[in-house]
Amino acid sequence: MAFFWQAVLACRNYLIVVFVPLVFLPLPLVLPTKVSQEYLKDTNMLFLGGLMMAIAIEKWNLHKRVALGVLLITGVRPALLLMGFMAVTAFLSMWISNTATTAMMVPIAQAVMEQLHKSELESESIDQASEHTNKAFELQEKSPDSFKESEEKGNSNVLTAEEGRKRKERMEKKHLELSKGMSLCICYSSSIGGIATLTGTTPNLVLQGQVNYIYEENGGIINFASWFSFAFPTMLVLLVLAWVWLQILYLGFNFKKNFGCGASSAAKAKEKQAYEIIKEESKKLGKMTFAEIEVLIIFILLVVLWFTREPGFFPGWATVLFNKDGTSYVTDATVSIFVSLLLFILPSGFPNQETEGGGRFRAPPPLLSWKAVQEKMPWNIVFLLGGGFALAKGSEESGLSRWLGSKLTPLEKIPHPAIAFLLSLLIATFTECTSNVATTTLFLPILASMAEAICLNPLYVMLPCTLAASLAFMLPVATPPNAIVFSYGQLKVIDMAKAGFVLNILGVLTINLAINTWASSLFQLQTFPSWANKTGTCP
Repeated sequence: MAFFWQAVLACRNYLIVVFVPLVFLPLPLVLPTKVSQEYLKDTNMLFLGGLMMAIAIEKWNLHKRVALGVLLITGVRPALLLMGFMAVTAFLSMWISNTATTAMMVPIAQAVMEQLHKSELESESIDQASEHTNKAFELQEKSPDSFKESEEKGNSNVLTAEEGRKRKERMEKKHLELSKGMSLCICYSSSIGGIATLTGTTPNLVLQGQVNYIYEENGGIINFASWFSFAFPTMLVLLVLAWVWLQILYLGFNFKKNFGCGASSAAKAKEKQAYEIIKEESKKLGKMTFAEIEVLIIFILLVVLWFTREPGFFPGWATVLFNKDGTSYVTDATVSIFVSLLLFILPSGFPNQETEGGGRFRAPPPLLSWKAVQEKMPWNIVFLLGGGFALAKGSEESGLSRWLGSKLTPLEKIPHPAIAFLLSLLIATFTECTSNVATTTLFLPILASMAEAICLNPLYVMLPCTLAASLAFMLPVATPPNAIVFSYGQLKVIDMAKAGFVLNILGVLTINLAINTWASSLFQLQTFPSWANKTGTCP
């Protein structure tokens, strides 16, 4: 399946091939009537709503204002840029959807990269102009005998032009590499940030529900506070490792240079010049317009509604107002579509009185039009997500996922830390091709039964495997944040696979470090709990 998606995405014809499950899954009677509904699920609507918000931000240049503000705070040093965007994205992803966070942050990051590249080009052109001016003065000061060397000067001019072309190529390559690193840092940090809170990503809630369903006498061992105490430090360690790895991969191993330490006076002057250009561009934006203020307020409203819908540590507005028999009828997709509708309704300014035609008032255009959405909405990604959901459902219905889970029983004979490591590695690999929710829903009951059979604390294997389900870093189809950054066209499948493979290994090692250190004392993982001893055969 992974090879299938890699071949499809490498050919960039995935818009056609994602419909293959719709044709071939019903043939062996795997999904006779359920394939089509997998192509437009709640996640797809969340994706659409988040991107419509992002399109409105981009239309009114609010993302450019934010981008320039970020550049003025962090400066133009690449390492600090990556760190700033990763920290903001991870923090937002702790409270709101990973998909919505990525859809918001990528346009801002793209604007930052374009502005930085533009500033570097302007700074380079100024340097070249001053260099030519200095050479002209040198020619004026030379003696008449120097004109005998005109042929050598001609060759020198050719070499200068060639050097300028090579210098520009190096700058373009450096910009592309930094853009790739910036895109990956956003999608990776959104997945990493989601593990920190119980409501940050769906697999965390699946774990809580499975533990409460299988072990009714557990005493609420998995709650918001206990999960945060365990997962937040894990998230911080993994986020730092991801930041360091992306620096090595796309900025080089020279950390001193990445932070701008020990730079030459010429490099510092060039950096200062680029910073001044960014400062001037920020001044050109002037004060915020009425439309920008409206979009900013709507964005803050979106974040607040997402955060307070079902925060976990106090009853949210969805639980209080739209809850019946313990079932909430409002999701993150409901909120995103509601806010998107506001963008189509609210005006972008005040009514203007027409001087002709009887002095009637003319209504201003709305903040967002469907024409603008049509031009910028990546509809192909919507179907890409649907194809991934259909494949995951096909694996579940056909029994393929169940068959893979049954192969875990031989793990009883190896040491417990090795069991946790191997299972985490298996889940991290499996979630690259299937939904992380389907993966945790399928494997967690199997892991609980296996832990009971070998008298091992069920949380010792369920906790790391739940976190490992969020380590979907290698393929664009693995998770919606990956698909969003891939849609911008800067990344290839091999780029994501190369960066994600190492990050998957680092993630599994970090999770197992957490399980055997602070989580062990927090959840008493070295002892077999009485609430899990259903048969009474374990001491």
